[in-house]
Amino acid sequence: MTDHLQRLALHNEVHARPPEPMQAPLAISHVVMWVDRDTAQASRAHLARLLIDHHLPAPDAQTNHVRMDFGAFRLRWELHTEFVSWTFMRPVTEQQVVQSFPETAVQGVPQQWLASLPGQCLARLHLWLLATGGHDLQALLPRLLHDETLVASTVADGHGEVYTDFQLHPDGYSRIFLLTGSLSPRRQGRLVQQLLEIETYRMAALLGLPAARQASDVLADAERELADLAKAIRSAETQHEAGLLDRLTRLAGEVEGQYAATHSRFSATRAYFELVDRRIRDIAESRMPGMQTIGEFMERRLSPARSTCDWAGRRQTALSERVSRMSNLLRTRVDFEQQESSQALLEAMNQRQGLQLKLQSTVEGLSVAAITYYITGLVNTFAKGAAVWGWPWSADVTAACAVPLVAAVVWWSMRQLHNKVFQA
Repeated sequence: MTDHLQRLALHNEVHARPPEPMQAPLAISHVVMWVDRDTAQASRAHLARLLIDHHLPAPDAQTNHVRMDFGAFRLRWELHTEFVSWTFMRPVTEQQVVQSFPETAVQGVPQQWLASLPGQCLARLHLWLLATGGHDLQALLPRLLHDETLVASTVADGHGEVYTDFQLHPDGYSRIFLLTGSLSPRRQGRLVQQLLEIETYRMAALLGLPAARQASDVLADAERELADLAKAIRSAETQHEAGLLDRLTRLAGEVEGQYAATHSRFSATRAYFELVDRRIRDIAESRMPGMQTIGEFMERRLSPARSTCDWAGRRQTALSERVSRMSNLLRTRVDFEQQESSQALLEAMNQRQGLQLKLQSTVEGLSVAAITYYITGLVNTFAKGAAVWGWPWSADVTAACAVPLVAAVVWWSMRQLHNKVFQA
């Protein structure tokens, strides 16, 4: 058999970026860097520099996912379409977590190398994986999380607990505490990955909000311009329609340009919001007494942003369709008036052609008389010369008798020529 060129890559796609087993207690730091094509290559080179410094093999140019143990910490590097995620993991003791300044995973990472990660930082968070029990949550959480925005729920069908406040703390990181209970290491790894992806995709989805707000201002101006054009078109005179069509064409160009500039961002925003919803369902959370769940928090806080992005996209589409309809109406009106003008021009041409035919008939009559006159003169001359040879009639009589015959022949010849010309 001959395998398809992409068979191996497609087969391994279901195993791409698998969650790795984890065991509490563990400190995890997650950094998301927004990158473009060039910065993505720089990110891979930055990873290679760290690997080479630790005498480890560098990734090739096609690698999108790397997991590596550096001894002091473990690293998970993932290249996505628009961002790169760096996840650092380091074993800790529960005493190192419950202290005033908990130990983090990035404390074991070379700080100069960490500070120069390529791209723009979109999200940073610390996650601590702890076993259930052995610590006083009532004393721990108020010191490490903001109590007024605390969000908590049981996850993994009640086998674990998650606590977060969705706040940026003085070090620029947000914080999540995950109590694993009796979960298996593999289930712990999946749950950690889902929580990290919720934060990552939440931030990526919100990138559409500034674009939606900016688009709203542009669309408001375009809608006012369209309303003015619609009012002007209703009462416009014929000589003003070309100018209105030019304004409408320029407005259509502005609307389509705005649509092209933001459509991909709004489409990505919808996809990221769907991923957030899916990851929230995957963690299988349930309510803790008196606490707000992650799903409820996201629904309440993200719904306005999601609605704004969706409305901006629909508003762009609706405005583009309205501009297109008005352009078609105005073009139809201009075309109809052009057809009426063409019809009037044709009627004028027909009238002129009729006059030309009448004039031509008059000219033909004069031509018959003139030709008859000249031919009769020739007959007269011929009769004078023929008298020498015994022509019985005088020249004047001969010319007079020839006039009707010559006139009839000339008239018949002119009609034949006329018919041939107009039949052709």
